[in-house]
Amino acid sequence: MRALITGITGQDGSYLAEFLLKQGYEVYGMVRRSSTETFGRIEHIRPQIKLLQADLLDQLSIINLVEESRPDEIYNLAAQSFVPTSWNQPVLTAEFDALGVTKILEAIRFLNKKIKFYQASSSEMFGKVRQVPQTEETPFYPRSPYGVAKAYGHFITINYRESYDIHASSGILFNHESPRRGLEFVTRKISDGAARIKLGLSDKLSLGNMNAERDWGFAGDYIRAMWRMVQEDKPGTYVIATGKAHSVKDFVIAAFEHLNLDYKDYVVTDPRLVRPAEVDHLLGDASLARKVLKWEPEVDFAGLVKMMVDADLERLREKKK
Repeated sequence: MRALITGITGQDGSYLAEFLLKQGYEVYGMVRRSSTETFGRIEHIRPQIKLLQADLLDQLSIINLVEESRPDEIYNLAAQSFVPTSWNQPVLTAEFDALGVTKILEAIRFLNKKIKFYQASSSEMFGKVRQVPQTEETPFYPRSPYGVAKAYGHFITINYRESYDIHASSGILFNHESPRRGLEFVTRKISDGAARIKLGLSDKLSLGNMNAERDWGFAGDYIRAMWRMVQEDKPGTYVIATGKAHSVKDFVIAAFEHLNLDYKDYVVTDPRLVRPAEVDHLLGDASLARKVLKWEPEVDFAGLVKMMVDADLERLREKKK
């Protein structure tokens, strides 16, 4: 089997590439032309994968990419994925996260409609939630340009599935983290900040809304759900979540307690870090995925926090040497 992963250099892309290699896949990854290469997350598997240049903003490059890689499966994980940035760059976010999905689906329709497609949708589409917990049937009410763009990508995937008989599945993934999460994301900001304070490299951590609640899982668990969707005889839409919500404050307390620190001595609230429109409470119901895909998360919240803090502690200790 041959798989093409867009966003292969990101958190999810790197875990998925590792997983597919273990399944015996030939793995291709799409990378954008850049003057500085950022392949840190996949450096350990680079000899085993084939990287090809293309850009979600350029339709012809996507067609050439699919023609060259001739994949059986395409996993679209490429996106402008940082919600705060979507407020500063809403048009760019839409071009990547909405129109970019359409360009890949058009390439599949044009070249080979037998290619199986996975679209990375997001719990941010639920936004100002209409019901708790959120399921595949919960209406969307996105509260950021990112959420709006992802809703477009989600529905265009369903549209091509139903209109052109393409095996196109959409995973509505709730927040999933790991030691490979970007430092700009709040969970990694917390784990890195706590580790820095423990090692005497910093004396405070600035955060925004501490009361926002998210359903946090481990990225390494969630990529297994992506793969299982694509293996199903029929494409579908699935919520992927742990079914347990925790606040940003819960994450902070767990991270600092793991290091025997009192967060109250170090954490400060910065109003500048609060979003223009906040998503207050996300909680997913993955019953359908459990039933159909036989998927279960293996890492719980406490284990995730510990994993991330320990990884940052080790990384920073190595840098100090």
